[in-house]
Amino acid sequence: MTHIRLGHSPDPDDAFMFYALAKDLIPTRGFEFEHLLRDIETLNRWAMEGRLEVSAISIHAYATVADKYRLLPHGASMGEQYGPMVVAREPVDPADLPRMKVAIPGTLTSAFLELQLAAGRIDDPMIVPFDQILDVVERGEADAGLVIHEGQLTYESQGLVNVLDLGTWWHELTGGLPLPLGGNVVRRDLGEDVMVELSQVLRESIQYSLDNRAGALAYAAEYGRGLDDDLNDQFVGMYVNDRTLDYGEEGREAVRELLRRGVEAGLIANEVPVDFVED
Repeated sequence: MTHIRLGHSPDPDDAFMFYALAKDLIPTRGFEFEHLLRDIETLNRWAMEGRLEVSAISIHAYATVADKYRLLPHGASMGEQYGPMVVAREPVDPADLPRMKVAIPGTLTSAFLELQLAAGRIDDPMIVPFDQILDVVERGEADAGLVIHEGQLTYESQGLVNVLDLGTWWHELTGGLPLPLGGNVVRRDLGEDVMVELSQVLRESIQYSLDNRAGALAYAAEYGRGLDDDLNDQFVGMYVNDRTLDYGEEGREAVRELLRRGVEAGLIANEVPVDFVED
């Protein structure tokens, strides 16, 4: 067995994707997977070190690790006129956000790149674990917060308002491209044959969950932090769907466009070759 460390977030959508591997429901072609669950910013930082063979990372972070990793053609989390949002206790002009205390889940998240493209550079953000951002804003410790996960569906229950919907902003900016958020990567030093074989196994895991939705949703619910069954189903459906099986040309173009705009705005240092494994 070839030991593969697989990093992903402790979220319903990632759990849904890797249900079949976690529960040994599909053949693994000689790979033995060790699942390492960490928040996305930790996974982004680990990818900079090349620590894991396969990992979920932010598309923004890919710009810093493209020398070590290739993007897999599946596993994408993309928003279709929805996505991360900025919430606050009262309405805020997005143009004022760079002068406010904004809680974010990490500087390498795609959402933080997109927030700065939409509202302007934020030089001193407040770094907060993603699952604590709503609480920090509610308590008044931050003026606004960047929400990247299931809080997109629950923020109103804490008396907060949406002041910037990045999915809507990106759709209008690009004429309809999906909003790139996360992807799966594989380490280049494994070699072409192993990368392709791993890619096929991981794709089969996603397909299994889509084909066996009830069981996969029940597993994903363990990571939903209080979501009821309907909201769990809704959230997973937002970020695990046919586009997750393959970016498609539109999805790949969206990745290139986001990274291009990041370079153009001076938020990414250098142009990034977007290199996908072809399985």
